Formats: sequence, C-alpha cells, structure tokens
Amino acid sequence: MKITKKFTKKKIIKGFRVLLAGCLALAAIGTLCLLAGNFYVKKSSGSRIFADNKKPELPPTDCILILGCGLRPDGEPTQMLKDRLDMGIALYQSGVAPKLLVSGDHGRIQYDEVNRMKQYAMDAGVPSQDIFMDHAGFSTYESMYRARDVFRVKRAVVVTQEYHLYRALYDGRQLGLEVWGVPAKKIRYGGQRRRDIREVLARNKDILYCLFQPEPKYLGEAIPVSGNGDLTND
Repeated sequence: MKITKKFTKKKIIKGFRVLLAGCLALAAIGTLCLLAGNFYVKKSSGSRIFADNKKPELPPTDCILILGCGLRPDGEPTQMLKDRLDMGIALYQSGVAPKLLVSGDHGRIQYDEVNRMKQYAMDAGVPSQDIFMDHAGFSTYESMYRARDVFRVKRAVVVTQEYHLYRALYDGRQLGLEVWGVPAKKIRYGGQRRRDIREVLARNKDILYCLFQPEPKYLGEAIPVSGNGDLTND
C-alpha cells in the first residue's frame, strides 16, 4: 500500500510539472504572437507618420481627423485631447485640408466629447461649417470605419499621439482609406506606461477587427465631409 501511494504521488508531481510546462509554453507562444502583431502594426504604418513640426507634403486630402481621448470631470478636454486639437487646428490653418472631422464618444447625454472638441476648434477661429462631428467614434476602429462609410472620407490626415497613430493608420488603411498621420505635441503624459501596454493589446485586437471588419455599433445616413459641418450639430 505504501509503494502504491508513493507511486501515485510521483505521478501527480510529474503530471503537475507537465501541465506547468505546457502552460508556460502557451504563455510564451501567446506573448510572441502579441509582440509579432504589435511589430506588424507599427512596421506597416511608421512610414506614413510625419514629424509634428513639418507640414506634410500630401495630395489633396478630404479632412483632418482628430480622435477623441476624454474630458476632465469639469467637462474640459484633457491635456492629451487639447494637444491633439491644437495640432489639428494648426494643420487646418496651414491649408493641409479644408475640413476638420472630430470623432469621439457622445453615447450619453452627460458625456459629450465631440461638441466640446468642436467648440474648442471654433474658439481657435475655425468656422463651424468646416467642423464635422462624429458622435459615435467609440473606438479607433469605429472612427475609421465611420469616416469611410458615414462621412465618405477617402483621404485624411489623422491626428493623435504618436503611440496611437500606428494603430489608427493601420485601421484606416485596412478599411481602404488613404491616411497619413501627424502626432500631437510629443510630451510624456502621466500613466503613459499603462497606455503603452494597453496599446499592444489593442493593436492585436484591431488586427482581428480589420480581418473580419464588423460594422460599428452605429452607422446611419451619409454626411459627406465635403459639405457643411453644421449638419452634424445636435
């Protein structure tokens, strides 16, 4: 009986070691896949990002697409969002594109990124009719999809922070858009390490989204960005 128990204990330990080795191997494979996806997204988009202090030499573009990234509790844009808006406005004022398309979260009455973004641009002198609002830009993928299908964008300059530009440009190109990127002011924001880690996961998620191309939560009637931005007012 003692021999049997000892033999059984050895089998359990051996089985546990095999299971642990298998889990570690799967974890290593998963990590390699994540890193490979991250590298692929960055490599495919890096050449389309321009320095923030140079006006990009591009063919005629339909709009400058500014991606939202949150409001402070008092309703004002976060510093990250202000930096995106400032760069987008500067590009508009230098003649890079005739329209702004601001895309963000307006899924609740009490939370409205896009109207605040539009007001910020108007305060800087951009005419209201030149600013289109995408009220359902709940994710980078959805913003690019809706830019194509709702706002009939074909060519755009995308403005966001550099770490985020790679994925935005990847999504846009996979959806058939001609897109280029200009990063917002290059500073180190609080919590950036956490965002960098999350971005690795998001890049891999968007590879799958772009592969299967599901429709966004909302689409709606076409509002071509070549027209009057006030049509997007609510």
